[in-house]
Amino acid sequence: MFKIEKPEMINKTFRLPMELVNRLQHVAQNKGISLNKLVVQCCEYALKNLKD
Repeated sequence: MFKIEKPEMINKTFRLPMELVNRLQHVAQNKGISLNKLVVQCCEYALKNLKD
């Protein structure tokens, strides 16, 4: 049976430098994804590749 899965999400507020947000928005727009999705993917990649 087909089941739609929706991951649990939480709202958080982070302060980011304006230049970083501008760069992220530019990348997200060029790749056709939301800024939120890009930030999530960047965080997941950084944590996955974090050296101990």
